[in-house]
Amino acid sequence: MSIAPDVFSLSGKVALVTGGSRGIGKAIAVGLARFGADVAVTSRKLPDLEEVAKEIKGLGRRSMAVVTHVGRVEEIKDLVPKVKNELGRIDILVNNAGTNPTMDSAIDIEERAWDSIMNLNLKGLFFLSQSVARVMKEQGGGKIINVASTAGISPDILPVYSISKAGVIMATKVMAQQWAQYNIRVNAIAPGLTKTRFSEALWSNPAIEQAVMERTPLRRVAEPDEMVGAVIFLGSDASSYVTGHVLVVDGGLVI
Repeated sequence: MSIAPDVFSLSGKVALVTGGSRGIGKAIAVGLARFGADVAVTSRKLPDLEEVAKEIKGLGRRSMAVVTHVGRVEEIKDLVPKVKNELGRIDILVNNAGTNPTMDSAIDIEERAWDSIMNLNLKGLFFLSQSVARVMKEQGGGKIINVASTAGISPDILPVYSISKAGVIMATKVMAQQWAQYNIRVNAIAPGLTKTRFSEALWSNPAIEQAVMERTPLRRVAEPDEMVGAVIFLGSDASSYVTGHVLVVDGGLVI
């Protein structure tokens, strides 16, 4: 097999990006569109989603904004048919939606916070992937890309978030193993500290930022756009023989 010059092209592909209204999710959604994909974006708030969909349409791609709480399985069951009916297929799923409503330590965290984190970060991710995988199986394959975290590789100051992201990494490997027979490749990216509203409580805290920078060889916080290249690689034919992999995008933090 020779490598074509357009191996990174996503022309003719349809992508679904969760948590697509801002931060890493928005950057990924727009990035996928720039490489040729039509993109459906979903999150819990419509106004921000509609702005992202408008930007994608401005690039000449089809787009749709769908309000969904990915932590609720009954809403996932409505989301996937909507996207398929409107855009015709789903070739790429990016599971980016995530939450962490607390900075409590492992000895203090309450069950309600645990359930909130696990329902969205892990349970919702799995059952949305399952639903999309059934569509991909029918159409002959696809790519699923999970947004994990370096916190899932080495525990940080967000204990249950770290546990949930470790679960995402194992879910990635399990799904890759189970669904390879359907030509579905499942991979993950593991961002380090990234300058988003989601992580603002971390990077805006001088003590926390300094502690992270001391462990990061590149000595800076990532920008959301710096996650896009990894997703384009994993969503395109450039990664045709890659599955079950976790691509760390962290400025060298975990080394």
